[in-house]
Parts: sequence; structure tokens; C-alpha cells
Amino acid sequence: MDKKEETHESKYIQQHLANERTYLAWIRTAIAIIGVGFLATTLHYNTPLVDIYDQTLAILISIFSLLLGLLTIIMATLIYFRNRNNINTQTFHSSYKLIIFMTTVIGFILLLFAVYYLIL
Repeated sequence: MDKKEETHESKYIQQHLANERTYLAWIRTAIAIIGVGFLATTLHYNTPLVDIYDQTLAILISIFSLLLGLLTIIMATLIYFRNRNNINTQTFHSSYKLIIFMTTVIGFILLLFAVYYLIL
């Protein structure tokens, strides 16, 4: 039986696995955000009221959610690779800016939904 060599990354297995779980959680979040956009459009076009402001707001929510979901996927991927490198070099710093940004954007989407349902 031949013995395999230990890699540099194998010293930090737990950290790398946690980094991968975090990445997958961000991907699930992105899919949910994109789903909100589809939900807004689907619910809007299934209602009997058809107003230009309603249509515009529903389309804006959909486009904004799609773009935010794509941005989340891109940012999650970049942060995953940054964290991977920082774990290997033992220079890891937590990223609070992304959390603040995402919280603000989700709040904005909820505000758009509130405005949309108040108009209906």
C-alpha cells in the first residue's frame, strides 16, 4: 500500500470545509433572491389589476432581484477563493462588509415589496 503525501491544505481541513459550506449557503441565498424576482413577476401578472405603475414596479423588483442574485454568486465565489488563500496563509479576516451590504439590499427589496402591495 503506498502512502499519500500530506498536502499543505490538509493541515486546515476543518477550515476549508467550513469555507465550502459557507459558499454553498451563499449560493442558496442567491437562488432564493432570484426566486423572489420570479415570484414578484408571477404574482403580479396573475392579478386582475393592470396598472403601468404596478407593472413597472414588478419588473423593477424582478430585474433587481436577478441582478442581486447574480452579484451574490459572483461575490460569494470571489470571497470563497480569498478565504481559501487566507486560510492557507493563516491571514484570515472575517468579512463584515458583505454582510452589511446584503442586509441593506434585502431591506431595500422588502421595502419595494411593501410599496408594491400598498399600491395594489
